[in-house]
Amino acid sequence: MLNPPAKVALLMREFKPHWFIAGGWAIDLFLGKQTREHVDIEIAIFRRDQIALQNFLRDWNLQKAENGALADWKQGEYLELPVHAIHCFNDKAEPSFLEVLLNEKENGVWQYRRNRQITKPLSELYLTTESGIRFLRPEIVLLYKSKNVRAKDELDFQAAAKHLETGARRWLRNALSVCYSEHNWLEIL
Repeated sequence: MLNPPAKVALLMREFKPHWFIAGGWAIDLFLGKQTREHVDIEIAIFRRDQIALQNFLRDWNLQKAENGALADWKQGEYLELPVHAIHCFNDKAEPSFLEVLLNEKENGVWQYRRNRQITKPLSELYLTTESGIRFLRPEIVLLYKSKNVRAKDELDFQAAAKHLETGARRWLRNALSVCYSEHNWLEIL
């Protein structure tokens, strides 16, 4: 049986724009092992590729997450900030649920949607497994998880922080300092 990232890679193999495993599974891909139970799987795409995704998943029930609720994502509707998540459902697919996170980029640079001062060159946005699955770098995943830390986010931070390279650790520390200057992860980094 394929693991969830491999199932997503199989599902998304014909999707031409860039996509990346995100969230807790990205941390596990970085570490090379599953570190905790996961209830779902997320991928990241660039906001400008959302209509291509809508067309690609045309047989799916696509819902935009807006103001704490899900609503139908109408065909051809372009989602602007603050909308940044799409929930995708299809009982006949594997996986049958996928959360898609829209990411911002401009002029070859990824931008953190919560603070556009936080950036990273697109060439440093992701890593790739030996089997070719792209996933967001752990420092980016942890930055997203740092806003409202849940138990699973704390587990992901504890698992990944000690394995971050010096540059990734420095980048995350700087990003947290700009966004959340009192964050408790700063002491550990």
